[in-house]
Amino acid sequence: MAVSIVMPALEMAQETGKIISWLKKEGDSIAKGQAIAEIETDKVVLELEATADGILAGVKAVAGDVVPVGQTIAWIVAKGEQPPVEAAGTGPAARAMTGTPRPATAPQASAPVSSAEKVESKVSPKARRMAQELGVDLSKVVGTGPGGTISGEDVQRAADSPKSTPPAPAPTGPPAALSSIARLMAERTTQSWTTAPHFFLVREIDASALIAAREKYGKAITHTDLLVALIARTLVKHPKMNASWTGSAIQLNPNVNVSIAIAVQDGVVGAVIPNADKASLVDISRRRQDLAERARAGRLHPPDVTGGTFTISNLGMFGVDAFSAIITPPQAAVLAVGRIADRVVPVNGLIGIRPILTMTLSSDHRVVDGAQAAAFLKDVAEAVTSAQL
Repeated sequence: MAVSIVMPALEMAQETGKIISWLKKEGDSIAKGQAIAEIETDKVVLELEATADGILAGVKAVAGDVVPVGQTIAWIVAKGEQPPVEAAGTGPAARAMTGTPRPATAPQASAPVSSAEKVESKVSPKARRMAQELGVDLSKVVGTGPGGTISGEDVQRAADSPKSTPPAPAPTGPPAALSSIARLMAERTTQSWTTAPHFFLVREIDASALIAAREKYGKAITHTDLLVALIARTLVKHPKMNASWTGSAIQLNPNVNVSIAIAVQDGVVGAVIPNADKASLVDISRRRQDLAERARAGRLHPPDVTGGTFTISNLGMFGVDAFSAIITPPQAAVLAVGRIADRVVPVNGLIGIRPILTMTLSSDHRVVDGAQAAAFLKDVAEAVTSAQL
């Protein structure tokens, strides 16, 4: 029986995905779990894996096509089997969107329908939210999505179009086009900052034990690896910090899946270490190294970037003393880690020098209050100070 290959959705807000290249061609034999295509979603460039054994057939989208999530882009069939035939004009290939906007086809209406009703019925939730944030009149936006649906990209295009305003000074050069990853990062950080009530707690911690632990385990283990292990175990004692905001309620997550912020060419990717509280330090280190290498090479898979429940962002390697990070929805918190620097501090009533690490915890006040976040950060500080694993 033929198995459809669909454009995957990493999260609810994602509307489309772009075919970067096919790693297999039509007629090739493929195995379950084998990478068959490279796609770019709103979040990351990743490899799409086959979900069954068989032969690749009925490819409906080519490199460069932007396809709605959930739509079939190809089929996996048995030897001698033909892919299902779809009615002309209804398949994903017909619905795939390229960089050039396509005019929407006027629907055959049995009764007069107002322009406002037409627009309202053909606007994606993401596009409606963006229109409110950017002040875009949806009645003046041309939809290029399936059936003329207005997508987030249509709204962004309308917002970026020239308006009847006094001429501005000539720019020094053409504006740089944002990749889908960079564009989404701009959208998500704006959404998080304007909708989640952030509050911040800062803690300076003696990192002597953390440094000693790294020396004990060797250079293969980084400070980030140690922090992932220590923080994951601390999250077990503070389930609210590992929770998610659903839009109207708090969801306690059964697993501790730590997301590590990794810099890539066009932005930042949150790569996930699942069940980090139960993983060994060696396993955490291997997983982090593998994720970092594949993230920078554009070879991540959907499970690598989904399901995170708490984020750690470490900029200490760049010499940053301290910073505040923006929460990744629907997570409740993110911990920003600065560099370890020698400071003059009181030690047993005397002046001493100690390696000090600064951490800044950003929390969503809809999920946790100040006392709960402070108790968590206190336990994190104690875990780092002892560095016992």
